[in-house]
Amino acid sequence: MAGAAWAGSAQDLGTTLTPLGGEKAGNAAKTIPAWSAENVQTPGWSAGKYRKDFFRYKDDKVLETIDSSNVDKYAEHLTPGQIALFKENKNYKMQVYPSHRYCSAPDFVLENTKKNVGTAKLGADGWSMGEATVPGVPFPFPQNGTEAMYNAKLRYHGVGIEYKKVTTAVSPRKGSTEWIKASSEQAAFFPWGGKGSTQLSTLPQIEYQTYFAYSAPAALAGQALILSFALNQPGAESFYYFPGQRRVRRMPAYSYDAPQIGLENQYAVDEPFVFNGTLDRFDWKLAGKKEIYVPYGSFGAYNAGAKFEDVATDDGIAANARRYELHRVWVVQATVKAGMRHSAPKRTFYLDEDSWNLMAADDYDAQGRLWKHREGYLIPVYETGSCDVSAFAQYNLVEGRYLFDMHSAGAGKDMSWVTDPKGNPRLKSSFFTSDNLRAISER
Repeated sequence: MAGAAWAGSAQDLGTTLTPLGGEKAGNAAKTIPAWSAENVQTPGWSAGKYRKDFFRYKDDKVLETIDSSNVDKYAEHLTPGQIALFKENKNYKMQVYPSHRYCSAPDFVLENTKKNVGTAKLGADGWSMGEATVPGVPFPFPQNGTEAMYNAKLRYHGVGIEYKKVTTAVSPRKGSTEWIKASSEQAAFFPWGGKGSTQLSTLPQIEYQTYFAYSAPAALAGQALILSFALNQPGAESFYYFPGQRRVRRMPAYSYDAPQIGLENQYAVDEPFVFNGTLDRFDWKLAGKKEIYVPYGSFGAYNAGAKFEDVATDDGIAANARRYELHRVWVVQATVKAGMRHSAPKRTFYLDEDSWNLMAADDYDAQGRLWKHREGYLIPVYETGSCDVSAFAQYNLVEGRYLFDMHSAGAGKDMSWVTDPKGNPRLKSSFFTSDNLRAISER
């Protein structure tokens, strides 16, 4: 891996470096190209149309296919979790395509990123977010793992994401054919994501707030939840509506590695978006950069018109719904702090150097065994002019199960990224309160 620190000045951004702090040059082997300010959206797209149909590189041909028979040949460009998937699942494949580097952000985000050089800072505790100009990457030249993780958390994705329908799916236990398929509508609100330039300290210290309401299965139908994740407070503010009790209950422990309700301990609160929640329980080490195969332009996870079963198969997310490219990523190692606890006390995260999206993660259990592998499906988002990861899969390597969430595959209606909250009642802080949850939930 390359060195663990990155140096530069505001003048380097957009010249010798990418506007968000990546290396502009390609690699020596010419398997990763130089970054270019390229618009990969072709004309004609509008909300509801399949995004891949308007992707400049939709007709790229597969360069190589990695499977269990040849995985050792490609091991230097794979994470331990990816290698384990091939070893555990003989049907698992990766289709590798030509690499393209086009991820950027709107001009105001790029200008705010320049302003953050030398001015953005962490809190005095070393893990909270102190100050930054938003929306923008706070630390384009990260000096430690905490700064790199905040680049991922504060990457630009507008003011919110609306999910008309999400199927949170968990594959069957070994020897069974019964899936968990929980249907819900969801919304995520990023109060710092509005157009312009604002000092983070003048805003509510909230990373994001989310709401979801289940419609199926019967055991979950009617349940609803509001979660708020702060930038400077541990844990989460959680309120859950239980229709059987007709009450909203505060759940102070519903954060970190707490199992999400109804999903057979396969899904913790801090696992969505590849990582979710506050940084206070871990020490974060910036280990350097590495070239690995990551899901890039993986539109299959956002194909609302597909059959869900064609995307999420028994063996994992279908190979033709995933699209891998070789990219440089930052490697961040997380180790649980002394005196703290977590079910995965050691974790490794892989962050795209061009967009700061979390692309993959490997989790280890208390015995040091490789336990879970997550991968996030990056696409260029036409609404925002940036790249984002929402949809992701998590493979439980010990139990042989996987989950799929935060996607629009098979939903009938695509999810949407929102850049202007005006007229949208779900994209304002007053929506994410216990009183409002009680008012809008079923009685």
